[in-house]
Amino acid sequence: MARYFIYLGYDGTNYHGWQIQPNGASVQEELQKALSTLMRRPMEVVGAGRTDAGVHASLMIAHTDIDASVDASILVDKLNRLLPPDIAVYRIRRVTDEAHARFDATYRKYQYHITTSKNPFLRHYAWRVFQPLDFERMNEAAAVLFEYTDFTSFSKLHTDVKTNNCRIMHARWEQTGADEWVFTIQADRFLRNMVRAVVGTLVEVGRSKLSIEGFRRVIEAKDRCSAGTSVPGHALFLVDVGYPDRLFLDMEENTEACEQNGEHECLD
Repeated sequence: MARYFIYLGYDGTNYHGWQIQPNGASVQEELQKALSTLMRRPMEVVGAGRTDAGVHASLMIAHTDIDASVDASILVDKLNRLLPPDIAVYRIRRVTDEAHARFDATYRKYQYHITTSKNPFLRHYAWRVFQPLDFERMNEAAAVLFEYTDFTSFSKLHTDVKTNNCRIMHARWEQTGADEWVFTIQADRFLRNMVRAVVGTLVEVGRSKLSIEGFRRVIEAKDRCSAGTSVPGHALFLVDVGYPDRLFLDMEENTEACEQNGEHECLD
């Protein structure tokens, strides 16, 4: 047996999140079912994180153990034939036997989309706001996040995590269209419901209901009740997960192949 990372994306509209649920469809369950059918044995996959109901992923990583003789490119094609149309596998990569999709991740990146006009083609993928927002002020508030590590105020209550500390690497709003904005946030880890709570509180700043200093006090309060309401999940996307190069055995194989071919540069 050998361990592989599965790179996939999904439209979360019809799912109760990534993680298997007792009474609802999940992306993890669909992927496990497809793998089990192909491998002809029960299969388990472990994801890089848990996305909530309705949340999308343009890139999720999961690991699983498969017979080392399997051709990864052929498996990608076969999986996509079995998976529903709102889930797609992009790539499967061989990794070390100890590699873990969740615990070895060095960062995760999310994006939240907002539109200020009615657009029928964005209704499942962006949150429409009706009041004007001051995105410059919202970026000033977002910069405050870099000064802290304890984000208890933005965490769902009664979770089983040992710490609420996270290291924020990037947090900024950018305009992507005439009426469209996206908030990109990257951290080494995220708490349950954290991104949606951060966005909801930043929107309070954008509506002039909360000052920059007030945003700072929300963080320092370490109290979920002090923060803003969580924004809807349908506009949230997991867009990237990072890992150390040392985990990927296929990178070594690519390097060897390039050396044999006399190439000085290899693309991952």
